[in-house]
Amino acid sequence: MNTLNETVALMNSDDYKDRFCAEYWQLKIRYEKLHTILIKNEAGTLGFDLSCPAYVLENQYRHMGEYLHDLELRAEIEKIALTE
Repeated sequence: MNTLNETVALMNSDDYKDRFCAEYWQLKIRYEKLHTILIKNEAGTLGFDLSCPAYVLENQYRHMGEYLHDLELRAEIEKIALTE
């Protein structure tokens, strides 16, 4: 999945596994976009000024990565396929 709109059907499902997958993909999409912003900011190619200090976004990125890990671990334990 590449966009948040692609996760809407999963998020609205009655099946908790679908909703779990939607949560995972929404987080992963946001995590990858934040990663791009942080890389471009560090390289000086972002094209706009951040509205908060970079360390705040870096902390957010770290926490999001830890949460992704937790979701991936739970998916493995519960045998939930995180496929697109």
